[in-house]
Amino acid sequence: MDFKQRFIKVKEVLQSGLGIPIAVLALLGMVTIPMPPFLLDIFFTFNIALSLVVLVLTLYAKRPLDFAIFPTIILLATLFRLSLNIASTRVILLEGHEGGAAAGQVIEAFGEFVIGGNLAVGLVIFSILVIINFVVITKGAGRVAEVSARFTLDSMPGKQMAIDADLNAGLITQEEAQTRRADISMEAEFYGSMDGASKFVRGDAIAGILILFINLIGGLAIGMTQHGLPFTEAGEVYAILTLGDGLVAQIPALLLSTATAIIVTRVTGADRKDMSEQMQEQMFATPQALGTAAGIIGVMGLIPGMPNFAFLTFAGIAGGGAYLIYRKQQAIPESDMDLSAIETEEEVKPADLSWDDVQNVDVLGLEVGYRLIPMVDQAQNGQLLDRVKGVRRKVSQELGFLVPPVHIRDNLDLKPNQYRVMLMGVPLGLGEVFPEKELAINPGQVFGDVAGIATKDPTFGLDAVWINPSDQDQAQALGYTVVDASTVVATHVSQVVQDYAYDLFGHDETQQLLDKLKQSSPKLVEELVPDKLSLAIVVRVLQNLLREKVPIKDMRTILEALTEKTASATDTKDPNELTMFVRVALGRAIVQEIVGSEEELKVITLEPSLEQILLQATQGAPDGQLAIEPGLAERLHTTLKEESQKLEAAGQSPVLLVAPQIRAQLARLFKYSLPELFILAYSEVPENRQISVVANVGQGG
Repeated sequence: MDFKQRFIKVKEVLQSGLGIPIAVLALLGMVTIPMPPFLLDIFFTFNIALSLVVLVLTLYAKRPLDFAIFPTIILLATLFRLSLNIASTRVILLEGHEGGAAAGQVIEAFGEFVIGGNLAVGLVIFSILVIINFVVITKGAGRVAEVSARFTLDSMPGKQMAIDADLNAGLITQEEAQTRRADISMEAEFYGSMDGASKFVRGDAIAGILILFINLIGGLAIGMTQHGLPFTEAGEVYAILTLGDGLVAQIPALLLSTATAIIVTRVTGADRKDMSEQMQEQMFATPQALGTAAGIIGVMGLIPGMPNFAFLTFAGIAGGGAYLIYRKQQAIPESDMDLSAIETEEEVKPADLSWDDVQNVDVLGLEVGYRLIPMVDQAQNGQLLDRVKGVRRKVSQELGFLVPPVHIRDNLDLKPNQYRVMLMGVPLGLGEVFPEKELAINPGQVFGDVAGIATKDPTFGLDAVWINPSDQDQAQALGYTVVDASTVVATHVSQVVQDYAYDLFGHDETQQLLDKLKQSSPKLVEELVPDKLSLAIVVRVLQNLLREKVPIKDMRTILEALTEKTASATDTKDPNELTMFVRVALGRAIVQEIVGSEEELKVITLEPSLEQILLQATQGAPDGQLAIEPGLAERLHTTLKEESQKLEAAGQSPVLLVAPQIRAQLARLFKYSLPELFILAYSEVPENRQISVVANVGQGG
């Protein structure tokens, strides 16, 4: 069998999943079976190479989770190194009296070449390596891993709530939400494992010290008693071998400790760049730092008695670097120049006015202050455009029609950090955000305060605080929901679109829905429009549904209900009555949207006497409004608000169940004062839903 065939066989074994179990068994074999010196040389070299590979991988990992198997690698590498220590100790104690090459060339090289055969120098170098590894790197990395694990676990609920908020606002899809939840779980497991892995590294450093003293004392005893060597000769032979063995083990240990410290101290940004890219951007982004350092080093280099050449050389290098960075920042790429902006001396005569100069009003618009422009500029990593697109996609899927595009422009009349959402040129939402900060929203229960600028969430009016991004983990650990400025604006746009969806829906959108349905149900569409109902009436019915937050995704059921209600020439063509009939057909979907999969529907009802008064109040009133005295309306509002708050506190959606004839009027009456209250008619509740009356409201409240 040639080398290529052997290599293929080894590769097949590794890919079959047997590689790791075989490696673990080999580690156990190294502890019990004596090894020849040439195998020790191979394994010591492999140990150093493995440590270097792990260190370089941590430098190029864009985030800690890219190297999630790192804690396991630390454990296996530590076991491998300790097994090598045991194997080399056996060889040193058994064959050390024969000379330096008895334990292999690697140990001999580290004992002779690295420390120059000087025992004192070797002992000092070994002590320094152990101190650096044990006291500085390992202890610091262990502390960072411990704190990171604690804060990661504490911040998990807040991160989960932030994902749910982004999903509900349409900023991310369901698949992206699942991926982010999986990342959070993996992050918690990773830092928990790193907390334990740092203990392995710390224990490895302690084991290295103990093994050194055991080899020295054991070697002297064996050399003098069993091999009859003089004290000086035994001390020299075994001390050099022991120090060489200690150094060849401590250098890989130091590399792995450094890799551990690097990966637990990494701060991952949204751009996910590796360590070298982050260092280049953050340390050498401003010429002032290098320029100041160059000036100070240059002044020190002019002092008599100082190493002038070295100081002045580095001052020149730092100054040159600062100048190059400054020139790079000031330079404007020629490809970015707008030649059309160059003014000429020729006088341009104004053209005559035309209809092209009259701009149409944007159906849906977003105006931002000048400090919010970077949030829109994708060249500056602005996320707002993508967030708004996500909102538009999600709301369109929920409502059942294509929401018009959001036109974004700057407005110098606004405050620098302000924005406003426009509908048909009329502002319907106003807010203020800080792009460099994040908004920590109090969802109702938090476990402490966080430093920042107190404010209100512009969408829902919840208490919130603008915090620095570095305080995000702390805020999430305290129970806050933390979102960035782009998410705040996008969520506000989403809420405005849902509240005023009926104004965004018109004849063109209705015709597009009909054309789409006509592809699958042509007879249904042709029979209804325009033979039985005009397009304008269908538009009014659909707008009424959207005004009451009822999606129009199920156009087939809607048109079938309208066709059934207008089967004869004497049937009504009133949009309000048709809307009531369509709501009955959509009752299952409406109730499902309110209570989900729960079989029992907890409702508030009206006493028969009060319901009779309201029925009489609708008769003869213009446009079906409720003509009731203000005192009764106020008492009814107060009682319904109290009962709604009780249901919300119990985790239930408040539902008022009334007669079909007064449902629409009550819905209009309490639309803005009790937006959390769902008002249903008896006929809209499906037969398979069980009704549980939790409160009965009368005339006296």
